[in-house]
Amino acid sequence: MSALARMALKDGKTVSGSDILLSPLAEKLAKLGAKIFKGHGERNLPPDAEIVVYTTAAPPDNPEIIKARELKIPVLSYPQVLGAVSAGKRTIAVAGTHGKTTTTAMIARILIRAGKNPEVIVGSLLGKEFGEYSGSNFIPGTGRYFVCEACEYRRAFLNFAPQIAVITNIDADHLDYYSGLKDIQKAFVEFAGKIKKGGILVCDASTVNLRPVVSAARRRGLKIIDYTALSFPENFKLKIQGEHNILNAKAAMAAAGACGMPNKKIFRFIADFSGTWRRFEYKGRTAAGALVYDDYAHHPTEIKATLKAAREKFKNKKIFCVFQPHLYSRTKTLMDKFAGSFADADEIIISDIYAAREKPDKNVNSRQLADKIKNRGKKARFIKNFSAIEKFLRRAARKKDVIITMGAGDIFKISEKLVDCCGDRNCTCASRL
Repeated sequence: MSALARMALKDGKTVSGSDILLSPLAEKLAKLGAKIFKGHGERNLPPDAEIVVYTTAAPPDNPEIIKARELKIPVLSYPQVLGAVSAGKRTIAVAGTHGKTTTTAMIARILIRAGKNPEVIVGSLLGKEFGEYSGSNFIPGTGRYFVCEACEYRRAFLNFAPQIAVITNIDADHLDYYSGLKDIQKAFVEFAGKIKKGGILVCDASTVNLRPVVSAARRRGLKIIDYTALSFPENFKLKIQGEHNILNAKAAMAAAGACGMPNKKIFRFIADFSGTWRRFEYKGRTAAGALVYDDYAHHPTEIKATLKAAREKFKNKKIFCVFQPHLYSRTKTLMDKFAGSFADADEIIISDIYAAREKPDKNVNSRQLADKIKNRGKKARFIKNFSAIEKFLRRAARKKDVIITMGAGDIFKISEKLVDCCGDRNCTCASRL
């Protein structure tokens, strides 16, 4: 939503908006000229508004949406608007349960370095290698390519008609909306059906969960590129850690190759990619010298992948993982899978569930998850509030230990509180270690 607001501001439109909490992204929008309200209410809606755009996470009883409809102001969802924006471009839409953001940013990096000048919307903040767009989630390109994430939640990605579609993977998630894996696969089949005639599907063609999608794409005569068949040069190494990021990179390379770019250039253009905000992001060090990282992982598959990457990087170091479950429904449905996803952490702290778009559910809580993790032989504890978690970690984490905060809510605030030094060799931090 903030990227769409940036796009509107770039086009000279007047922008206002609201959110329950004023996030750093909202504060940045305010600096760019948007009027941002804390909390939701019909008073936030300007009487001269020409269009109201809402996130699919917004409930139907949102007072601003209700008021807009009463006033006969057009009301569109974020994916509807994004689909319309992309219609006149050569669109590369990146879908999949995991890895969308990193893959999208990698494709953007390759195309930018190749001089393609793409317009880009990505679901996180871009790294320093993106120059003037570092710390942004929108790049206002003037070329023919439009690169964006295509989210499966509530079938939002069906608003796109891409020339190139990337599907990183398919996993059971968003089970507050989908009835199960088959329902999710059906949605992805529909998404593949939106690819324009003569278009290209980039995916892992051999994985079981994608079989229905691949079969449907073949029946339509689409070109299918299996990104797992790609390989790196012998001395090539990514800056970002983990097997999952190797797969993300291959998917990005395949998409760039589908744009007619040679592999030699692609390898060179992706070599400096350093990751995006909240994707195994190094934050700095605590006063005691513990390394602090932050990650957006909020699904068991993502937690496993991130912690595996952390263990590969920090083989003999003690790893503390602070996890904030996201959504009551996700925590309840995937409880056992969550419990088994922390094998590569030494100590696990579970905070309260981040409700996001849901109302509290008394039948599920974080203490249950902590107990299930303990039953699997891991050292785990439930600590309710952030200040208590910070105090515990300052006491428990020693020099060269690793702390990873993890989740899709506001758990990153703990990592920011813990950092006393940026960790740079030539830093000028007041509390330099």
